[in-house]
Amino acid sequence: MKKENFADLYTEEGEKLSGTPWSTYPRPQMKRDSFFCLNGEWEFCTARNSAVPGFFGEKIIVPFPPQSLLSGLHREIPESDYLFYRRTFTLPENFNRGKVILHFGAVDQFAEVWLNGKIIGEHKGGYEHFSFDITGLLKEENILVVKAKDNMSSFVLPYGKQSANRGGMWYTPVSGIWQTVWIESVPEEYITSVNIKTGKDFAEFSIEGISEGTISVKTSKKTIKESFSEGKARIEIKSPKIWSPKHPYLYECEICAGEDKIETYFALRTLSIEEFGGVKRLCLNGKPYFFHGLLDQGYWSDGIFTPASPESYEKDILAAKSLGFNTLRKHIKIEPEQFYYDCDRLGMIVFQDMINNGDYSFFRDTALPTVGFKRRNDKKLHRDPKTRKAFLEAMEQTVEQLKNHPCICYWTIFNEGWGQFDSTSAYHKMKELDDSRFIGSTSGWFKGGESDVESEHCYFKPFKMKKSKLPFVLTEFGGYAFAPKDHVFNPDNEYGYKKFKSREELVSGVIELYEHDIIPAVKNGLCAAIYTQVSDVEDETNGILSYDRKVLKIKPEEFLPVSEKIYEEIKNAGQ
Repeated sequence: MKKENFADLYTEEGEKLSGTPWSTYPRPQMKRDSFFCLNGEWEFCTARNSAVPGFFGEKIIVPFPPQSLLSGLHREIPESDYLFYRRTFTLPENFNRGKVILHFGAVDQFAEVWLNGKIIGEHKGGYEHFSFDITGLLKEENILVVKAKDNMSSFVLPYGKQSANRGGMWYTPVSGIWQTVWIESVPEEYITSVNIKTGKDFAEFSIEGISEGTISVKTSKKTIKESFSEGKARIEIKSPKIWSPKHPYLYECEICAGEDKIETYFALRTLSIEEFGGVKRLCLNGKPYFFHGLLDQGYWSDGIFTPASPESYEKDILAAKSLGFNTLRKHIKIEPEQFYYDCDRLGMIVFQDMINNGDYSFFRDTALPTVGFKRRNDKKLHRDPKTRKAFLEAMEQTVEQLKNHPCICYWTIFNEGWGQFDSTSAYHKMKELDDSRFIGSTSGWFKGGESDVESEHCYFKPFKMKKSKLPFVLTEFGGYAFAPKDHVFNPDNEYGYKKFKSREELVSGVIELYEHDIIPAVKNGLCAAIYTQVSDVEDETNGILSYDRKVLKIKPEEFLPVSEKIYEEIKNAGQ
């Protein structure tokens, strides 16, 4: 589907898009009153030559990737091509307060940026945000040009589940801009970053950019105001309100430093591993907690990587919560901050995966481990030093970008051997980056070395608990498939791990799976179970939602009793 202009674009749900897409403030944890959104219609073209062209013959809607319906293009981009974007803009009068910063949410995979004919910088990596100071180059009318290139087949930079040969559990690749492009104005001296570390009754702030200022924290009874120096402050909270999925309380705060002022927030919660009845348990706020979750791929039928609107995340989260789930495993993808903010405020725990790179072999990475051949020494896997370095750099950037979000309780480093190498070394690196969350070094097949948990995947056979010295987590299982008529991406090739012909048969099968395999295992030490998955994705029809999000295949009244049994079991485990 290709439309001539933005006003003619529709989502898969039949909603007509109008105005500027994704015009909400894109950085909820560091919010200023300055925001100029550059999303919307840009000039666009592709070329084999890397030189910036003089003619742009197409239009594209940013921030949707060109392969998507919502971009207005909806076409494949050969990997050999360069993608060029051009946009003219004029900033509002009195916008510049000292410095002007241009921000990109994400561009896949390489980006070079020009303003008014001069290059201002470049970035590599398809999932991280980046920015440039453009103060000295601004004119009354400005021309912004972005060149992007996607070298996914080199396997060096993280690429996730994208594949040029999509099908089954591999999906349509994206290229270019896929998150918000925006501008803000800041004072000459301004806050560049804020790190917040919390416990059950305190919040510690580390502020970069300006060393002195004040922090004001709103509580239910009063506002606490504290000064900070050398960029450090600790706020003690009396009678704290603890964050959990049932009670996702957020403390709003304001940081003032010099002429700069930002709004942010934090939550108070603790994560620990403790022994109950001779079994190691994952604990939230000092009590055994069962992480009852769904695998969340973050793909959309109309926008691929980017949903039609920020509100789409809330709809998915509330659909999961309506069935009693409390956790989403964000699977090999980093989302815009809006997703994590919605999980923070709505009460949805996130198990966050790192993005895989390196080559994939179906025989080595899927077939052999599925039938029981699981490698345990991973030091010699994926030995290319460039690939290893790129993965560790991306891991560090991921943690730095997301670590302030209280919803994130668990980091997954490697998934099913995809790009896996020396997991013990990667585990210690992650501990240095963030020792406040659970770390699963390997999810699924190849056990590797040190980890906070024992993680298994189970498809095609009944799940059986194993004895372990570590907390045991089932980080993928199920994948039961049902294809609702007229809501299927590819009727000719549906993919799932057990197929059902009717919705009623699916519901019965899923309930039986939980009653027979999962609920008894909770008593024996199972700490988490991540069912595959939130929604259908392209060929996969194993979601609780159809790919277009129009069909919720399992009704709350059908599944809530199962969730309640799980919570009753974990409650008993803590007594």
